[in-house]
Amino acid sequence: MAERDRDDEGRARNARPRDGLGRPLPRGATGVPRQPEGVSRTPEETVLEAQRLLDEGKPFHAHEVFEDAWKSGPEAERELWRGLAQLAVGLTHAARGNRTGAVALLRRGADAIEPFAEATPHGIDITALRDWASALAESVPRHESPPDAATLAPRLRP
Repeated sequence: MAERDRDDEGRARNARPRDGLGRPLPRGATGVPRQPEGVSRTPEETVLEAQRLLDEGKPFHAHEVFEDAWKSGPEAERELWRGLAQLAVGLTHAARGNRTGAVALLRRGADAIEPFAEATPHGIDITALRDWASALAESVPRHESPPDAATLAPRLRP
């Protein structure tokens, strides 16, 4: 049986390098640095780091930042961060050419953040993000080739 990559706790963890969209590359290839998992950030740090990654065309990595906030943040905000992670994964799927996955995750993420629209949590423009997700979900099936993630990246704040 083939030996599996393991993390420090012994859990199976693929150690292959990844590209900016999170796809595994061949062993020995040069990938982009992975986001460390389980990092506790303030909401401000989360938004800034995720926006930086989105702007760089790395929505898969931005999703990992949102996932950390979703898993470690206050219960009242978990759906916000989960929805933002889903939007980032939707953009990842669009950039990878997975139209069906992109549309599903963009719509699911937009629905998850909808209840936060009135509050503008942490300065995040929920209404603009919902509009962005809706427009992208509508356009993805018409793309002849996968779009560039950095070009389509949303602005989390006005």
